[in-house]
Amino acid sequence: MSPNQRLMVAVLLSIIFFVGYTAIFPPKEQKVAQNAKTENAASLTDTQNKDVASQVEEASGHAVSQQEKVNQGTSNTIVTITNKNFILKIDTLGRISSKELLEEKFRNDDNLHAQVIPEFGTKPLYIRFSDDAINDEAMKVAYSANVSNVALDDKPVTVTLTQKLSDLTVTKVLTFYADGHYDAKISTSKDVRHYVYLGDRPQVSKKLMAVAGALIYTDDDVVHIIEDGDAEGRKVFQGVKLASSFDQYTAIILYGFKKETNVIVERGKDDNPVVYFEADKDENIHGYIGPKEHKVLKAIDPMLTNAIEYGWFTFAAKPLFALLSWLHGIFGNWGWAIIALTAIIRIVLYPLTYKGMVSMQKMKELAPKLKELKEKYKKDPQRLNAATMEMYKKHGANPLGGCLPMILQIPVFFALYRTLLNAVELQGAPWILWINDLSRMDPYYVLPILMGASMFLQQRMTPNNFTDPMQEKVFKYLPVIFTFFFVTFPSGLVLYWFTNNLFSIAQQYIVNQQFKNAKDAKAALEKSSEKK
Repeated sequence: MSPNQRLMVAVLLSIIFFVGYTAIFPPKEQKVAQNAKTENAASLTDTQNKDVASQVEEASGHAVSQQEKVNQGTSNTIVTITNKNFILKIDTLGRISSKELLEEKFRNDDNLHAQVIPEFGTKPLYIRFSDDAINDEAMKVAYSANVSNVALDDKPVTVTLTQKLSDLTVTKVLTFYADGHYDAKISTSKDVRHYVYLGDRPQVSKKLMAVAGALIYTDDDVVHIIEDGDAEGRKVFQGVKLASSFDQYTAIILYGFKKETNVIVERGKDDNPVVYFEADKDENIHGYIGPKEHKVLKAIDPMLTNAIEYGWFTFAAKPLFALLSWLHGIFGNWGWAIIALTAIIRIVLYPLTYKGMVSMQKMKELAPKLKELKEKYKKDPQRLNAATMEMYKKHGANPLGGCLPMILQIPVFFALYRTLLNAVELQGAPWILWINDLSRMDPYYVLPILMGASMFLQQRMTPNNFTDPMQEKVFKYLPVIFTFFFVTFPSGLVLYWFTNNLFSIAQQYIVNQQFKNAKDAKAALEKSSEKK
């Protein structure tokens, strides 16, 4: 088996494992969300609420107030803010307890409007006091608000929340904007040590290999990501520009910290991160709750685009998304933008892929001669190596010629994969005909089948020199295996792969035709020489 074939097998098997594992073992978060629904339905009596309280304390990872632990219902909502795109609620603990996204594209797997803030766990702007006596009293005294129901249109809306304790008054002045961000002025009547919470991460969507957890972006332009399950002990950050708890498409963000502010990431239940910061007597902070839409975040503050992460390939994925967005501006359709982006990538990489294809053709032509050499020198490895290298040199073939182009394409593929996987812009984005949401699977399986068929055709056109029948059989079944796995992939990703296959077929056809023409010309020349 040649080095090129070994590399192809390794890459393909890696992708199969990478896709298959996530298909067979879905993310735990989905089960947690289902359990949360069951627990919510059971939260009807005080006794049951105490049981839920202990469960949520485990999820938070540390002691929180009794009311913070309990699933909050409509009875303790003191402010409701309604916008055409969302409904936001504030509860008696002065927390942002709920934000429901009303746009049709933001629906969960049960076809319900997405709820960004989870029912259980810590919520945005919850305050915990270091003094146990103050903290105990704070969980018994409800906040009051200057308004109860308000419509949020183009003009910002300000809500003032007040909590009057026996020896302390807490005031929160919150200004909300239609684009989803808000300003928060939090003050206490005297200087007491307290902490403000970011809130547990959303559980709207986490599919395939999407990352979820906490993100801390610091003033040295470093992004610190603490994934669910990876939190270790307690970490303190300073010089923080933004803190985010996020899932695949949505995020809860706090930004505008003072340089000296201590932002703490603590290990919670299942080693998931819990984020809060140590607040001053008078604290001015900004926040955002909603989808990680690049255009929206950039309009609020360009720095917020750092909350959109693409994993290890962020360095390549960000410019790819910028190019994809630019193409969307031209075509006005994300599907055609994906096709155009694929075309541009293939054009840029064409010199490399061309060299790789030519090398594979040459290796195919040399296969019979190499087999003869192996038979001739099977008892003399040294002479076999020398004769093989001489043949490569004579015919201008390179056994590694097909490897380098593939190695260089792998980072590009995964960067584009991460780009399309994390682009919330694809949610609800139609392409043509039956594809009305590029973030969801093809309901009629047409794209996956076309992708599998194109992969099969590409495989038939690509030269190979398999000597092992088992290896050949495995490669023959790969299109079927890939089709099976791609059935559940978002349409945008399948569209990319299908388009990429079409370009590979076209390029392979060109190379095959060139070799055929060269062969025909050589044969014609030999025939002409024989006649003379």
